[in-house]
This record gives sequence, C-alpha cells and structure tokens, in this order.
Amino acid sequence: QVQLVESGGGLVQPGGSLRLSCAASGSSFSIRGMGWYRQAPGKQREFVASITSDGSTNYVDSVKGRFTISRDNAKNTVYLQINSLNAEDTANYYCYAIGPERRYWGQGTQVTVSS
Repeated sequence: QVQLVESGGGLVQPGGSLRLSCAASGSSFSIRGMGWYRQAPGKQREFVASITSDGSTNYVDSVKGRFTISRDNAKNTVYLQINSLNAEDTANYYCYAIGPERRYWGQGTQVTVSS
C-alpha cells in the first residue's frame, strides 16, 4: 500500500504562484510514475502533469509553460510548481502514484485563485 499526502494549496491572487507537494509513504519503493490531476467545481477531474521514475514529464496543454512538475526520489515526494495562476486554475489538486498493480490517490489540496 502507498499513502499520499498533499500540501501547499491555498488562496492566491491572479498571477501568483504556489508549490504543491505530495509525499508518499508505505510501499513507496514500488512507485513508478507520479503526477497530478485537478477537479474544478462542476467539472470532471482532468490530468495536469506527470513524471516518470526517470524524470520524463508530460503536461496538459493549458498549463505548459506555467506549471513544472519535479520529483525527489530520495524523499518520495513529487512537486508541482504553479505560476501565473488564473481563475481557471481554481480546483482541488490530487496527487497520484502508479504502483505495480494499481493507482493510488491523495486526498487533494485546494487551490483558489481570487483577487
């Protein structure tokens, strides 16, 4: 089993930045890829970014150039640096980890962009 705990969300003004963190514990040695999804009110959960164990990254088009995903394998932690935030980025951000047999999810951290 893998447990994921996100942190770093909050209220930020348009144009601001946040860094989200997701720490994995438990059978974290079995983790392959990690990444982030988000879900805005009234919308489906959407993919945001992912990173493989060797550092290859992928982003949804709407965040390219503004979001950066990184990973500290020694700390079993994945980060999401989010810059130039706008109202459309307001959502609950969920971390996930891909294990040998299933995907694990965190509880989410809320990001609200508002002036």
